[in-house]
Amino acid sequence: MEKIAKDVGDIQSRLLDHRPFLQGEIRYFVREFEDKRGFRECRLLENLNKMVAETNKQVLPNCTEGMQDNLCNILTRLEAANHMTQRIQQREIEAWNNTRLQESMEKRREDWEKFLKEQAHLKGEVDEEHVKAVGRLSTQYSEMKKDLGKFSHF
Repeated sequence: MEKIAKDVGDIQSRLLDHRPFLQGEIRYFVREFEDKRGFRECRLLENLNKMVAETNKQVLPNCTEGMQDNLCNILTRLEAANHMTQRIQQREIEAWNNTRLQESMEKRREDWEKFLKEQAHLKGEVDEEHVKAVGRLSTQYSEMKKDLGKFSHF
């Protein structure tokens, strides 16, 4: 029974205990990285660090200064363009309002002319009625005058 337990323990350690395998892989990786490559990655990282430091000291201030100059110029141009578009928009609004005003004035003029024609027509009707009424009254008064003449001879 002891042999079986020992064999099961050996099988379990081989199947489930990965430490010896991982230690071998880690040693291989370290040897591959450090020995065979000869700290090449470290030198590359140091060179990159130097380039970043130079960029921060020299290139970045130049770029920032150039960017500030260009941004001021662009901002000035943008403000000018914005002002021009506002003026164009204002002109279009005024033109639109003027056309609306002209259309409105034209409509009012047409309405006024229609009103004047209607008033002239009504005036003609009133004048015609007046002439008829004057005619009727004239005939009525002339008849009354004749009748009065008849009664005054008595």
